[in-house]
Amino acid sequence: MSTHPGTLFVIATPIGNLDDISTRARDTLASVDLVAAEDTRRAGQLLTRLGVRNRLLSLHEHNEAERVEEIMEDLLSGRNVALISDAGTPLVSDPGYRLLAELRRQDLPVSPIPGSCAAIAALSVAGLPSDRFRFEGFLPAKGGARRRRLAELAHGRDTLVIYESVHRIQELLADIEQILGADRPITVARELTKLHETVHRGTVADVRRLLDEDPGGDRGEFTVVIAGDPEPPDVERAELERVIEILLQEVSARQAATLAAEITGAGRKEAYRLANEIRDLGDPDPRGTPEA
Repeated sequence: MSTHPGTLFVIATPIGNLDDISTRARDTLASVDLVAAEDTRRAGQLLTRLGVRNRLLSLHEHNEAERVEEIMEDLLSGRNVALISDAGTPLVSDPGYRLLAELRRQDLPVSPIPGSCAAIAALSVAGLPSDRFRFEGFLPAKGGARRRRLAELAHGRDTLVIYESVHRIQELLADIEQILGADRPITVARELTKLHETVHRGTVADVRRLLDEDPGGDRGEFTVVIAGDPEPPDVERAELERVIEILLQEVSARQAATLAAEITGAGRKEAYRLANEIRDLGDPDPRGTPEA
């Protein structure tokens, strides 16, 4: 066994336009001893178009656990390995995590060769805030689970980036409209970097209409970029209100404020002001205790 382990190169490949491949990516695919690919048939077609011949090994979500040991043997023997997905950057909603986790555990060298990524490409043309964004990948396929996840994400400030298949894009947009509202700004990008690249921007209602009118709307791969909630609810205030409302059923406003401040960590002045506000909007204090 070699005393110098090989390197795993994590290589981004084009998401559509072959010209997006970098010279470094092409050269590395040609020079490594093995290319681990999500789909060896598609990888073979890519290498042929690049004029590259190399040994291919399948690594996908159903066989990754068993492939890790095989690839580790190659690396520990000093052979270099490339990891690619069907398109774009590996590990971004693609297989490879188990392999990288094992390399991390054994402190073996890994080198990224960056390039195309549908999430970043869509975000760059969405016209929505990109200083902070949250990548969610694919949401649950089943409607109930998908809607629950959207409800959990509904009030975040960060821009959301979601992948979806052509078979569920209409269902996803309907759920987004129902839960996040018809007026939430959104961008839907289809077939990025390909011949029929299309980017629809507007409110959720606008984009649903545009996609219905798009003659190619029933084809392609979709990346959805959603603006964050511009006015998310004040979670701390909401929790303080909830605690005070419960306490006011049993104690005076002053006592409720003192206890609520201790329970939630809120300031006592704010708790006292809120307790009086809630009390005044409700029934008079049943004990008739002056709150001066």
